[in-house]
Amino acid sequence: MQRPTEQDTETSLGKALAILEAFSFERPEMSVRELAQQSGVSRSTTHRLVLELLDWGALERGPGGVRLGVRLFELGTLAPTHATLREAASPFLHTLNEVTRLTANFAVREGNAIVYLEKIGSRTLKVPHSRMGGRGSLHATALGKAILAFSGPVSLEELLSEPLQPLTPHTMTSRAELNAETRKVRKTSVAYDLEESREGLFCVASPVFDSRGLITAAVSVTGATGQSQAEHFAPTVHAIALGITRALR
Repeated sequence: MQRPTEQDTETSLGKALAILEAFSFERPEMSVRELAQQSGVSRSTTHRLVLELLDWGALERGPGGVRLGVRLFELGTLAPTHATLREAASPFLHTLNEVTRLTANFAVREGNAIVYLEKIGSRTLKVPHSRMGGRGSLHATALGKAILAFSGPVSLEELLSEPLQPLTPHTMTSRAELNAETRKVRKTSVAYDLEESREGLFCVASPVFDSRGLITAAVSVTGATGQSQAEHFAPTVHAIALGITRALR
């Protein structure tokens, strides 16, 4: 049997990654046909790669097709930076959830998005648009704005080089608005999302810094809409962010 060339391997890897990336919060389980459509990989190749991914544990069978397997979660927990951050933040997030009775979130930046490393849910309020491992917008979330404000002017310019997409009628999409907002966040160390990422919800966040004083993450709470409510919880969120920052030193 002829061994695949380096180019063939890279092509196969790219197609396998495209299949894994086809899954989403809205579509956590799909058939081979659906995976082929979503990933852009031919059906025959998708079928072959799905079998290999099932055998390795990256995928597992479900009642309606296949879904991401636990092997991927196991590997994700080994990422050293994120594992350290989650370990440091976890007790603080539980405290934040208990004190506020709101959903507590912890996220880092990845490109022009945020990735939720931890989420402690509230019994009284479900926040369906965020989940561990899920992504959010930098410009429309309090977490994103808290990180963006301390990421430097070059980082902001990179984000503003393309049109900002509105997620709700309240989303900030202009350069002037976002520039003004990040200046305010740098002064107060508090960022708000008032129905900008999802109507009916507010979020208040504060930045977390590493041992070198560089922005590394942000912490937030999410609750029912109301600016006065968000401002009420701001000191608590900021105190929790300071606690996580000290734990990282």
